[in-house]
Amino acid sequence: METSDSKALQVVKKIVYYGIDGVGPLSSASDLHQEYASDGAYPDNHSRVDALIRWESSKNFTTGFLTGLGGFITLPVAIPAALGASWIVQARMCGVIARIYGHDIHEDRVRTLVLLSLVGDAGKEILKEAGVKIGQRLTITAINRIPGRVLIEINKRVGFRLLTKAGEKGVVNLIKFVPVAGGLVSGAVDGATCYSIGKTAKSIFRT
Repeated sequence: METSDSKALQVVKKIVYYGIDGVGPLSSASDLHQEYASDGAYPDNHSRVDALIRWESSKNFTTGFLTGLGGFITLPVAIPAALGASWIVQARMCGVIARIYGHDIHEDRVRTLVLLSLVGDAGKEILKEAGVKIGQRLTITAINRIPGRVLIEINKRVGFRLLTKAGEKGVVNLIKFVPVAGGLVSGAVDGATCYSIGKTAKSIFRT
């Protein structure tokens, strides 16, 4: 029988894997990064990141998109597939932000920071619980000093935080439309949440 620790780690691994490598109709973080990197309309990387955050936050993911994407994902726990899909979309955005700022999105430490971006301010609490002391702001430099075994603990705690959020009453406010269709909750990624996550990722990954 799987432990809760194992399930938490599996959840975050799936989210990061699908978000960075792509799944179904969702392109990979590398492909989306290339679109922004090759666009000469942006004067600098900060402008690229701001445009990415605005675009991803303003999208309305229709029933067809989320249920379609949900059909391609498998998570080791019973959460609404559309909610899992929204985490994956947000993880991809954070991965693109990391890539724009020159970080290797296939490196474990960068992926841990992508996960911490998803939980926003709670990331600092998670680091504290894992025995990690940071200054005023979480940065890639700070995470580089963390041993690999601690990264696993941080990932697990992020997984617990996401699973707890999924189980809280009212979490389906993240998914705007009801009822359940085909076992999936249809709806849209909450724009304000996505925007906040994007800004957190920018703060972490900018150089």
